[in-house]
This record gives sequence, structure tokens and C-alpha cells, in this order.
Amino acid sequence: MSETPVWFMAITLVVLAVFFVVDLVLIGRRPHIPSTKECVQHIAFFVGMALVFGALIWAVSGARPAVEFYSGWLTEYSLSVDNLFVFVIIMANFSVPKTIQKYVLSVGIALALILRGIFILAGAAILERFTWVFYIFGVFLIYTAVKLALGEDDDDEYKENALITLMRKVVKMVDYYDGEKLRTSVDGVKYFTPMLVLFVAIGTTDVMFAFDSIPAIFGLTKDPFIVFTSNVFALLGLQQLYFLLGALLDKLVYLPLGLSVVLGFIGIKLVLEAMHANTLPFINGGQGIHVVPEIPTWLSLVVIIVSLGTASAASIWKMKKLEKSSKR
Repeated sequence: MSETPVWFMAITLVVLAVFFVVDLVLIGRRPHIPSTKECVQHIAFFVGMALVFGALIWAVSGARPAVEFYSGWLTEYSLSVDNLFVFVIIMANFSVPKTIQKYVLSVGIALALILRGIFILAGAAILERFTWVFYIFGVFLIYTAVKLALGEDDDDEYKENALITLMRKVVKMVDYYDGEKLRTSVDGVKYFTPMLVLFVAIGTTDVMFAFDSIPAIFGLTKDPFIVFTSNVFALLGLQQLYFLLGALLDKLVYLPLGLSVVLGFIGIKLVLEAMHANTLPFINGGQGIHVVPEIPTWLSLVVIIVSLGTASAASIWKMKKLEKSSKR
């Protein structure tokens, strides 16, 4: 149940809808390669808006929801940065012209918002009725964290899923792009362009991302409003971040380690919460195990900031060290 007043939620959703229309529809529809200045300005604006929004939540609902929002937003934003690796590979695999990549990302992010909204609603309904799902979420996040720490993540290798493979077989499609058009005409016959498969690739890939991000955010807050707004603010400005970091993503070598610490910590937090609210009859007779500690949300925020900050700083240090070595 949300602690935030209904009027505040209504205003927030309207403002965020306006943000998305401006950022994705109006700005995103203009085919061009964003300059570094444009990217920095957009990212700074949306990061600033997220910080202001957290402060507004603090003023309206109190400190705990605000800390939950900041924790969730930082986690989702960091996971989004990591997921940009896959977007870069998808764009390369589909040979997307740079002039329309911004538009493609706009549509992909809109799809991501819709899909994540569905996941959030489903997750909130399930967790409200079946608290034992925390065990599954927690173990899954710990497993994902171990994979990231061991370098077994699949970000460096994009593979088409069954849906895209099927579409290639049954849909009449040309092998070239016609600007931003989804369909084009050849000798009077209508064909789909590769844009159709590209949209499906980005949308379905984000569904896979949601299996990491949604359990992670529910490990920090059970408020669907906080979960949704954390995801929205993480997605806003993502297309500008894509162009700004495109050349640097492979240099953020320690980001996966930082994310593994965050996901592992949240996974442990979820398992502890599941034990505290335990209802499974074969564990402690179906009673909660109240001797296990409860991790406060403020500690989660500290762990997230320290882990990601250290990983980013270490990556920058190594990048500069390699640059100095190459000049010698």
C-alpha cells in the first residue's frame, strides 16, 4: 500500500507523461546524432528532476519513502547503464544508421515503460498475497550477482530470441531501412523494414532486463508507486546517456562488479525479509523467524552509493592509467 497521497500520485503521473511526450515523441522524433553538450544537458536535467522528486516525496510522505525512491532510482539507473551494452550490440547487429538510432531508442524506451509497468503491477499483486516469493527473488538476485562477479554475464553476446527468428520467417521484409518507416513500398507491394524486428528485439530484451531490475527494486520498497517512478526516472534521459557513453561503455570495466555487490546485497535483504515474514510450513513451522536482522532502507542506499561510486571511480582510474601507458 502506498504512503503517498492520491493527489500527489495523480500530479506526478501527469507530469511524467508530459516528460515522456517531450523527451521521446517530440525530441526523439527529430532524426539526428545528439552532440555531447545536448546529451549532458538532458541527463543533468532528468537527474536534477529525480533529486527534486525525491525531495518532494520527503516533504509529502516522509523520509522513508524518499530514501526508498533514491535507492530504487540509483539501482535502476545503474542497471540501465549496464543494459546499454546490449543496446549497443543490438544496434550494431541490425546495422542501424546513426541518424535514426535516437528514434529507435525512443520507441524502445516507450515499450520498456509499458512492459515494466505490467511487471510492476503483477509483482505487487503477487508479493501482497505470497510473501514466500521473496525467497525466489532473493535467491535469483544472489545468483545474478555471482554471475556478474564471475564475468559470466551475457551482455557481450546478443542472441535473437525465438520470436524474432519466427518473424524473420513469416513476415515479408526488405533488408534495408527507409528512414524511420516501419513499412515501405517496392513495385507497389508493401513490405516491412528491419525496423519492425529491431523494435521487437529491444522490447523483448527489456523484458529480460526486467527479471533483474523488478526483483531488485521490490527488495528496496513494496510501494508500487515508488517502484514505478524509480523505473520512469531511470528510463528518462537513457537515449542521451546511450550516445554520451557509447564510446566509454567498454571502459567501465568495474561496473559489473559494483552491480554484483548491489544485487547480492539486495538479494540477501530479500531473503532476510522472507524469513522474518515466513509463512512456509516447512520452515520454522510456518512462523516468522524474528531473530534474523532487518536491513534498513537507509543502509541499502549507503551500500548502493558506495558500491557504484567505488566501481565508477576505479574504472576511471584504470582508464586513465591505460591512457598514460599508451602514450609512453
